[in-house]
Amino acid sequence: MLGAIIGDIVGSRWEFNPTNNYDFEWLSQENGFTDDTICTVAVADALVHGSDNYGKYIHEWCRKYPNPMGGYGGRFSQWVRSDNPQPYNSFGNGSAMRVSPIGMWFDNREVVLEHARLSAACSHNHPEGIKGAQTVALTVLMARKLREEIHYDICGMKELMGYATSFSHYFFDFRKEDVENRFDETCQGTVPVALWVIYQSKGFEDAIRRAVSLGADADTLGAIVGCIAEAIWGIPEEIRNEILLYLPEEMKNVVIRFYRQ
Repeated sequence: MLGAIIGDIVGSRWEFNPTNNYDFEWLSQENGFTDDTICTVAVADALVHGSDNYGKYIHEWCRKYPNPMGGYGGRFSQWVRSDNPQPYNSFGNGSAMRVSPIGMWFDNREVVLEHARLSAACSHNHPEGIKGAQTVALTVLMARKLREEIHYDICGMKELMGYATSFSHYFFDFRKEDVENRFDETCQGTVPVALWVIYQSKGFEDAIRRAVSLGADADTLGAIVGCIAEAIWGIPEEIRNEILLYLPEEMKNVVIRFYRQ
């Protein structure tokens, strides 16, 4: 869950000013949290309060932060402003970037899939929007379980990707030139790329650097990659501590409560 926030904040500076430099400056005064962090915190907040009414929490948190860095997408912005928000058949990658707390919280596959569905369906109720969220949450869950059993060598990574692809049927046998500098806001265009990045990566920071330096939707791709990378490798303590400085106190409190429960 915190991995998603880190990927978002690290990528935020490059969302509309893309870079292909793997050695980009990790954090600066130009970085900040975007809607990806707000929505991820909202899902985590619902969980620590024992609620599956994810739409309520996402709506309330987005109302608290109406003008995040980078703004909200057009239709989601209307959803946020509405006093009676309804799902709008979206398959945008917003459902996938906010779902990671569910994959971290629950240990049962069917429970994870159902809660991922609920977290998506309040706004992104298109089948692809739901599948994108479920794929990310399931991959986080399986990465956690496999981490207890195996080391993440190439065989372990193949096993993890096997779980992801057998559920989603996503194709991600890309070449770099297929995905570099391609801005795609859909689940079906983003989640397979995130899996491709993870498959090549060797550690937490390496994964986020690979995601951001693709020059695509840097914050959201960083968030999805970051949450899976956390489940695989954990988060270095220095990176964990420095990212908290970018969060308001009420968001930090949710993060702390989430990891303590």
